[in-house]
Amino acid sequence: PAQNHAFRDHYLEVPLNLSNVLFIATANQLGTIHPALLDRMEIIQLSSYTEEEKVHIAKMYLVPRQREEHGLKPEHLIVGDDALRRVISEYTREAGVRSLERQIGAIARKVAAKVATTESYIGLVTAKDVPDYLGPARFRSDGAFRLSRPGVATGLAWTPVGGDILFIEATRTPGNGKLILTGQLGDVMRESAQAALTLVKSRAEMFGVNVQLFEKSDIHVHVPAGATPKDGPSAGVAMFTALVSLLTGRTVRNDTAMTGEISLRGLVLPVGGIKEKVAAAARAGLTRVMLPGRNRKDIEEISPDVRKRLELVWIDHADQAISLALAGEHTLIAAPPPDNAKAA
Repeated sequence: PAQNHAFRDHYLEVPLNLSNVLFIATANQLGTIHPALLDRMEIIQLSSYTEEEKVHIAKMYLVPRQREEHGLKPEHLIVGDDALRRVISEYTREAGVRSLERQIGAIARKVAAKVATTESYIGLVTAKDVPDYLGPARFRSDGAFRLSRPGVATGLAWTPVGGDILFIEATRTPGNGKLILTGQLGDVMRESAQAALTLVKSRAEMFGVNVQLFEKSDIHVHVPAGATPKDGPSAGVAMFTALVSLLTGRTVRNDTAMTGEISLRGLVLPVGGIKEKVAAAARAGLTRVMLPGRNRKDIEEISPDVRKRLELVWIDHADQAISLALAGEHTLIAAPPPDNAKAA
């Protein structure tokens, strides 16, 4: 306020008293805002809507508004909850509800055309009717297909439009010990992959892996959707799990996703965006999520309906992720004691 008592507008060239004006700016991501401007702002983070919140908004506001804009009576357009959930999961991918309203508008237009040609038409839209109105699904979960072979793990990512699942793929080829990283990864994510491989090497004997395998092989780690830049440390646990899966020949359970940063000692460190990531796992049809134990404080942010649909597993060490995530029979690997316990 002290700087805005004589703000000069360069279009009108008139001084204005803006000391009592509160400026509110919105943005989808902070990275594109100039640091000098960002430093003068109070940041308020608004998380993305959950699926249940979107269903409620659609029922209470979006469907009635589209019904009115298209000149339809209440009995002309009735969209069931199951239909709304299918539209949300298979035809939109966003933090808000703008695309959802556009899809509901598309349904309303086709219903309006039928009302104009059919007397006493009742437009009850169910889940199985959605493709007739909107065409083939735009987004589908292919977790079970991608996790059908060793070397693939499901991670969780935060994006400006909400959470998303992230597949980590690893494969081994003859070589001389190089680590190849692809998928347009940022520096932090590349370092997470390096840390994951080093941790696997340090525990090779524990996992029954021949150490000479690393000297005669190249390890290639790829994160699909290569056109999308990716960065951050939270894929460390998923990368570690994918590498162990590859080298031991055991597949990762296709109902499980994971997130967390790892240290070179194997500790699982806390990460951000827990609410959005867990909601993305539920939306993708997964039933279990492994989270850093130090993120327990964030459980209250997770929607109650999402918590009911998922089994939340808290882990403190990367070895616990292996014993919980790999399918098939295997020996339970206990986490090593902390350093202070060893000293004692």
